[in-house]
Amino acid sequence: MAFEIREPGLSTTVQDQGRIGYYRYGIPQGGAMDQYSASLGNRLVGNTPAEAVLECTYIGPRVVTTTDAIVAVTGAPVDVFINGMPAPQYARLALAAGDELRFGVIQGGTKYFIAVHGGIDVPSVLGSRSTYPIGAIGGFEGRALAANDVLPVGAPIDNGLPVLATIAEEDRPVFSRDVSVRVMLGLYDHHLSQEGIDNLLNAEWTLTPVADRMGLRYSGPGVQWREREQPFGAGQDPSNIVDAGYAVGSIQIPGGTQPIILHRDAVSGGGYAMVATVISTDMDLVARCAPGTKTRFVAVTMDQALEARHEHAAQVAKIWS
Repeated sequence: MAFEIREPGLSTTVQDQGRIGYYRYGIPQGGAMDQYSASLGNRLVGNTPAEAVLECTYIGPRVVTTTDAIVAVTGAPVDVFINGMPAPQYARLALAAGDELRFGVIQGGTKYFIAVHGGIDVPSVLGSRSTYPIGAIGGFEGRALAANDVLPVGAPIDNGLPVLATIAEEDRPVFSRDVSVRVMLGLYDHHLSQEGIDNLLNAEWTLTPVADRMGLRYSGPGVQWREREQPFGAGQDPSNIVDAGYAVGSIQIPGGTQPIILHRDAVSGGGYAMVATVISTDMDLVARCAPGTKTRFVAVTMDQALEARHEHAAQVAKIWS
């Protein structure tokens, strides 16, 4: 069984839960930008959460299946068509051999996902099938899909769960143009002035079009840094530090003007101060934001972050039961 790619879309890649355990070597965790949306697709088609899906960015592919297949489309709202006829998102869809799956105009967000029963069966590299294009590893030949690629689909899977025909509205992700993103301050927030902290946490920031799998850049009022003598080995930018490791979700503000949230494919270290870090639960929320989204950063404690993670885990467990 296979997917024949007639048109690749803007940037369609194979992704799964990510490549965990290699960040210390400079290889990012990667994986689906919106992990929750991707997992909903796998649940609908009868996979486990670990199977690889296709991540589509703005413009989706045109795909023909070589055999009968069960698929689902989740994530950002988009028109779905099977042989030219409209089909629903967040639903279990049956394709016959030769059927064509294509997409219309995205109506919010940036990423949506195509899951197929059996998963996209590309080789696992360092424990993951996720594509890391900059490193040219994983996925299909380490790159985004191209016309005439043929993607193998895995063998049938029994996940031991009852068949799920659709995802209830209350369990679907929301794609808003106005969001609050929870962050924990640090490690270098002490380099910001009080006015800088106030701007970061109380001002409104707007996601710019400069946003990809590595990071998302925001425009806004900027922040102010405390006067200090730069240590040996740091640059002259007020946000420069001597190199340090970056947590996934770190927020940097080069020059004090435009915050950048480091996302799934971000580098693991460098010379910019991390003034805050997006909590893990809200990384999917950040991934759902389209350029122009109004964003406020809300400081939370470690206990609040852990409680948010617990609540999210309970929501995921509800779907996978």
